[in-house]
Amino acid sequence: MKNYNFTLVLDSGIEINDATENMLFEAGCDDALLLRRNGIIYLDFDREGATLSEAVRSAIKQVECDSTTVQVKRVEPSDLVTSAEIARRLNRSRQSVQQLISGSRGNGTFPVPLAGVTTKTMIWSWVHVCKWLLDNSKITDASVYDDAVAMKQINDILEARSTVPFS
Repeated sequence: MKNYNFTLVLDSGIEINDATENMLFEAGCDDALLLRRNGIIYLDFDREGATLSEAVRSAIKQVECDSTTVQVKRVEPSDLVTSAEIARRLNRSRQSVQQLISGSRGNGTFPVPLAGVTTKTMIWSWVHVCKWLLDNSKITDASVYDDAVAMKQINDILEARSTVPFS
């Protein structure tokens, strides 16, 4: 078992109070902190699991169990990343990442951003970046890519569902 850190962003219809905290604790979320930032309610988890996907899915199931009225909107860390976030996730300098993006380091085939080509801040898919990094031997741990894919898939499911329970 490995320990994973992730955040579940919750719907806006709940309050942080003793009743909510007790409900989530009783549902099995004793490994999470219930927090609010800029009006957004979220649970910050530190959970063990065989895989990141397993840890996140078990947390979502507990949060959304029959005894709660809480719904998970998304999981972070997100697939959408800036160059600064890429640097942070890789524990590299921003300059190092900027050189990969511009092609002055590497083979010049860094993934095309998803958005922001004409603005100051460009946005990439973390999945695409991880795949490129792995294919170009910039990272050697394939689980980084596997975890990025798992998080994107879970967020795609969460985004697509309406009232269908997560499974």
